[in-house]
Amino acid sequence: MAAKGNRVRIIGGQWRGRKLEFPSIDGLRPTTDPIRETLFNWLQPYLPQANCLDLYAGSGALGFEAASRGASSVLMVEKDIKAIKALRTNKELIKADNIQLMQRMALDVLNDKRKQTDALFDVVFLDPPFKQGELSECVKRLEESGCLSDDAVIYLECENALNLDFLPKNWTEHRQKKTGQVAYYLYHREAND
Repeated sequence: MAAKGNRVRIIGGQWRGRKLEFPSIDGLRPTTDPIRETLFNWLQPYLPQANCLDLYAGSGALGFEAASRGASSVLMVEKDIKAIKALRTNKELIKADNIQLMQRMALDVLNDKRKQTDALFDVVFLDPPFKQGELSECVKRLEESGCLSDDAVIYLECENALNLDFLPKNWTEHRQKKTGQVAYYLYHREAND
């Protein structure tokens, strides 16, 4: 299924050390182990029993890690059929009952969420393919979707040079770091009055 070396390792939690394979797909760039280690240290107070949304699941590195570390549920959204097949295989391999998979485009899912009254998301992972210009529209639709809890935390991973002046006023930067060409942030959301 996967080219040799296309693996991510779950760093912590109940599936710690498990290696998950993923296919070679243009633009698929799993969050590296050091960045994930930092991110999940940041998220430690928020993850237990959280409802999580991974809008650009790709390899599944972020969603599987969240599920492994005590998230109540993780919805992983991915548009690529090869990636979804790999995610499904990995989900079955580790028997991850707290993960739901959806093969759709992230923006379409957010449009649909406006019409539904599902459980709200407490933690959101936004790590779209770089240099495709989708992030600002995704953030806008995410905030408008009505699917975020009042005090949700949002993880954002993007290219270092990207200007983030499009972020909603009610998102407050809590943490941020830069590594090479990658910038990553954790935002706290406050409910609009």
